[in-house]
Amino acid sequence: MPVPVIAGLGVAQPPSASQDELWEGFFSRHFSGTTRSLAQRIFANSGVTRRQAAVNPLLEDVSDWPTERRMRRYQVEALPLGKEAVGRALTAAGLAAGDIGLFIVCSCTGYATPGLDILLARDLGMAPDTQRMFVGHMGCYAALPGLGAASDFVTARGRPALLLCAELTSLHIQPASARVDTQQIVSHALFSDAAVAAVVVPDGRGYALSEVTAVTDTSTADHMTWDVTDVGFRMGLSSKVPQVLSRHVSALVDDLLARHGTTRSEVDGWAVHPGGPRILNVVERELALPPQALAASRATLDEQGNCSSPTVLLIMDRLARAAPRRIVMMAFGPGLTLYAALLDRQD
Repeated sequence: MPVPVIAGLGVAQPPSASQDELWEGFFSRHFSGTTRSLAQRIFANSGVTRRQAAVNPLLEDVSDWPTERRMRRYQVEALPLGKEAVGRALTAAGLAAGDIGLFIVCSCTGYATPGLDILLARDLGMAPDTQRMFVGHMGCYAALPGLGAASDFVTARGRPALLLCAELTSLHIQPASARVDTQQIVSHALFSDAAVAAVVVPDGRGYALSEVTAVTDTSTADHMTWDVTDVGFRMGLSSKVPQVLSRHVSALVDDLLARHGTTRSEVDGWAVHPGGPRILNVVERELALPPQALAASRATLDEQGNCSSPTVLLIMDRLARAAPRRIVMMAFGPGLTLYAALLDRQD
């Protein structure tokens, strides 16, 4: 039976700006009254120094745009970004677009039909019999069920699969308001844009995907939301999310590792989605990780922000340069859902 292996990653990002530039040039005016001082503190303590925006608020204010206009712009911006990421991943894996048997696209920041899966398959020259899957509204953890579906396809069919995670959070800046809304301030301080593609092949060199697992605490379903409104998509993010994660993360990871005869001490690569600094602190504490274990996650948050679904793949790309033997990937999102995956390097 074929072993599914991540054989190539490809990253594409729009231009970046510093957090200070974004604050001084836009958000310091966007937030008014008593909200401004709170927002300034949240921006300063976000753990983010730079982030990317396909639609840069320093150049273009979309906060009052209707959702229809934002969706039209999504197609314009996401298509070339996705094409760049896919092209790089295919090159890294030594494959052509026509070799792909399944093409999965994850995105929660834009919708249209025909979507990115159809348009990119056409523009890149994928075969007419290439199967496609679109994963929407799973949010920050979507890359892991996407990898799970790709892995299952590769194992069952013996053909390569391709995953693309593309998010343009910059399209969803909400209208200015003097009312204190901490959840909106936090989301505007953290989120960023990126596209990352991963090629999964049967056997070969790279990282073998041993298992993808999940746990969902439906009693906290209202803690993280992503609502479609007339002025874009609106984030709901409870301050209780780290507390919920603290109840589940240890058992999720330990059970995953135990099924494969290993322990935390034998994991030398941790790709943990940086939902924010508090999330990383909770994971580090609950798993009793050494101080440098989450360095790649913190560096990704610092230099690239929280890009939603591509973020854990950005961390994986950063980690892979150091070639750890065993990697645990983790991401969290609506549900409240925790996903984890175990990968082992294949030389």
